[in-house]
Amino acid sequence: MSNRALARAPVVRLPPKSNVELILLRGAQVAMIVVGFVAIVFALEAGEFILAPVGTGIVIGLMLGPVATRVERWGVRPGLSAALVAMLFICAITAFAVAIATPLSVWVGRLPQIWTELQGQLSQWREPLEAIRTAREEIRGITGGSDLSVAVEDGSAVESMAALAPALIGQIVLFFATLYFFVATRHQTRLAVLKLCFDRRLRWRVAHIFRDVERLVSRYLLSITVINIAEGIAVGLGLWAIGVPSPMLWGALAALSNFVVFVGPLVMTIVLFAVGLSEFDTLAGSLLPPLIYQAINLLESQFVTPLVIGHTMTLNPFIVILALAFWIWLWGALGGFVAIPALLITFAVIRNIVPNTGWTIEERAVPAKGYPRRKAA
Repeated sequence: MSNRALARAPVVRLPPKSNVELILLRGAQVAMIVVGFVAIVFALEAGEFILAPVGTGIVIGLMLGPVATRVERWGVRPGLSAALVAMLFICAITAFAVAIATPLSVWVGRLPQIWTELQGQLSQWREPLEAIRTAREEIRGITGGSDLSVAVEDGSAVESMAALAPALIGQIVLFFATLYFFVATRHQTRLAVLKLCFDRRLRWRVAHIFRDVERLVSRYLLSITVINIAEGIAVGLGLWAIGVPSPMLWGALAALSNFVVFVGPLVMTIVLFAVGLSEFDTLAGSLLPPLIYQAINLLESQFVTPLVIGHTMTLNPFIVILALAFWIWLWGALGGFVAIPALLITFAVIRNIVPNTGWTIEERAVPAKGYPRRKAA
């Protein structure tokens, strides 16, 4: 058929869709999104044994990627630079473990004595606890609640460790293998993904996603690592000043727990309160260690961290809480560590697909070299 005949052909216009049809269409789209999200959640939970160490290795690889890039500028091949940064990470973890092993073993050996001292301290609160217990019994009698019995099966801790050891070793090997190969092949992976993008605009967006993911995650983790080390030193010095034994142990644990925002500081406060109860005779003295820790943590969270990474990005606290709850529910402690990097990766993807999402309170990021700032769509 000629172009002239096509020009004279009548235009067939479909009747507009009714409101019911539009609602059903939108409902079907939302249902597909919900079903896909539920499927991803079940896949993450079912594959925790493999996906948790792999995801953690990728997150650490994103943090160490810029370090490997700097090493490669000296003429080092990517495989060797990946091996160097992996060895650097292993040395740091080993040094940390050796530093806390001796004092931690001493405190573990003192656990029966500490428990006895805690019972003596808590005996001063017997009357308030009895009042609470009486009130609970009265409420239970009113509501008709029944007593709950908990059965504890006897088992050997050695047998449990022997059963968990092969799985733990396998996960550690998988983590380090993921870390090494991700850092060693990061350039090839980026190029392979970009080659799959046939559209120039799509290739441009994917390139910016790779750039933003590496920049945001590495900047966040490296900055938080330095901040947490400084906070651990400050906590150790503060506890040493009031005479708490093994102050550097608690400083190291404070630095480690601070990687899991909100949850880690809460757990550390409880631990230091228990340490205070075991070391001081009065309630005021027992409150000193957690108060010192909370003061330093408040200074870090409200002033130091916003000063260091606030000019890059400040995430919405509500979204951070949801991400922490989701990932801790899925993968436990490892989930708490990868929650914020996973949120940053999601943000980097969404920001390049749908600009002006409003996920951040403040964003004044300076574009990396070689990438011009993209105008908002």
